[in-house]
Amino acid sequence: MLVDSHCHLEYDSFAAEGDAPIERMHAAGVGACVTIGTKLATFPKTLAVAEHFPNVWCSVGVHPDAAELEPLTDATALVEHTKHPKVIGIGETGLDYHYPTPSQAAQAMNFLVHIDAAQETRLPLVIHTRDAEDDTIAMLEEKMKRAPFTGVLHCFSGSAKLAEAGLRLGLYVSASGIITFKNADALRDIFREVPMDRLLVETDSPYLAPIPHRGKRNEPSFVIHTAAALATLKGVLPDAIAAQTTENFFRLFTKAVLA
Repeated sequence: MLVDSHCHLEYDSFAAEGDAPIERMHAAGVGACVTIGTKLATFPKTLAVAEHFPNVWCSVGVHPDAAELEPLTDATALVEHTKHPKVIGIGETGLDYHYPTPSQAAQAMNFLVHIDAAQETRLPLVIHTRDAEDDTIAMLEEKMKRAPFTGVLHCFSGSAKLAEAGLRLGLYVSASGIITFKNADALRDIFREVPMDRLLVETDSPYLAPIPHRGKRNEPSFVIHTAAALATLKGVLPDAIAAQTTENFFRLFTKAVLA
């Protein structure tokens, strides 16, 4: 089977469909997924989705875009939420300098607190980074020196430098539908070099639908197209990508247990 390691099922576009997106996910051979927390204010909604479906888990975190709306000074709230059996990761969190707000300082403070939570709980960190690679690498390296933690560079679309740094630190690298886009040759070159045992696949749905669905709302069932593209890059059969990325997922997200 495949696992969609990063989606946003609590968004309204999915809620309006009830169980249908999960039914399509299973019909496509995608056996499980993780719906990702982006705000503490909306976390109850995220958790409710995970509680409703077998083999759907969630994470808890504050997206960097919400850093000024939900500033964190310590990891207490994040850690408390991880006591729920369906909460298997911390984030998404990180740095996103694409827009001038929120401030870089607010994002950095929240990022550090999320890393503290990952270190304390030993749950993997779901890392979002855009236009902030040097600062992301520096913060990860500094915190890793103090205490180990695991995690994934989600929806990876960065440079070879970022991929190499993440792999050196023991992180996983997740492929999204972007690797199917016609203008993504440089990204495909990077994924050719990522070791098979460090790969994950995701949709980041409802965003970034892969070809042949580009321009439509993305959903977990579409991760099969990303996996197929990854198989082509690696010169292996899609079944091999499914088996390897699923094994990798459960090695990283150790709290996830199939129903």
